[in-house]
Amino acid sequence: MSDDTIERVCQEEGIEVQKWMREAPQPAQAFTAAGGLVEFSTDGVKINTVDGWREMRISVWAKREACLPCVPEHWDQRVLHEPTVRLAICAIAKSHVIGASWQWFTTHLGLQETALSVLGDGAKWIWSESAKRFPSQSQWCLDIYHNSEHLHDCGKALLGQGPEARAWADDQVLYQLAHNGPALIERLREQRLTLAPEKQSAMDGLLGYLEDNRDSMWYRDRFQEGLPIGSGLIEGACKNMIGARLKANSARWRVRRAERIGALRCLDYSDQWDTYWLSTAA
Repeated sequence: MSDDTIERVCQEEGIEVQKWMREAPQPAQAFTAAGGLVEFSTDGVKINTVDGWREMRISVWAKREACLPCVPEHWDQRVLHEPTVRLAICAIAKSHVIGASWQWFTTHLGLQETALSVLGDGAKWIWSESAKRFPSQSQWCLDIYHNSEHLHDCGKALLGQGPEARAWADDQVLYQLAHNGPALIERLREQRLTLAPEKQSAMDGLLGYLEDNRDSMWYRDRFQEGLPIGSGLIEGACKNMIGARLKANSARWRVRRAERIGALRCLDYSDQWDTYWLSTAA
């Protein structure tokens, strides 16, 4: 079979898979049958297209059982249960279009009245679209690793490179895990008053980021409930599901073609590959 034939078939099937994931009953049935609490995560990966670098945004709905409660000091040793089910879609589109797809797919899964754990990296568009598209009782959670990265960057700006800066940032991470994010914001505001004027801008930048995510840093509560506080699931999807295929050396994509290949990758990631082919053969 020639490369051209493989490419043509992949593109044709990619169109069908996009429609199947949106409309077929099987993905929704698999999601309903699985146990666990519902979580949603989203992120993007840059794809080289003929129109320049564009962000393909991946959205994942999953379920997993809550894990055992954990004390803050052992947060990075906590072992989460593997998802019992996961369904992914992707697109290169503006944020409001992506948000509309969330609403549509959430309804397709029968989750329009279900509280979701929404995990993200703190991008404003994620919280904005989530607030419009998901039930009001859903919980937002800022990925702890992105949070920690901002704290460590601030620590370096305040104390320079080295162990003192790392110790300062690690202490702030543990404080918010023990007392929740809003308490950390108040703590940092007090620390700012003790800083020299030339150091205050770094703290102001950190505080601005944390304020934008104030309502998504209830880490202590999520620890007690056995819920995830990191977006590792979506980070892995971006890297392994999409990036490994679409970021090949020298590859340049037309948007529609990239989305079709992305749909095939999402189908496989969602463990619906065999189900799809059996349904098309019926």
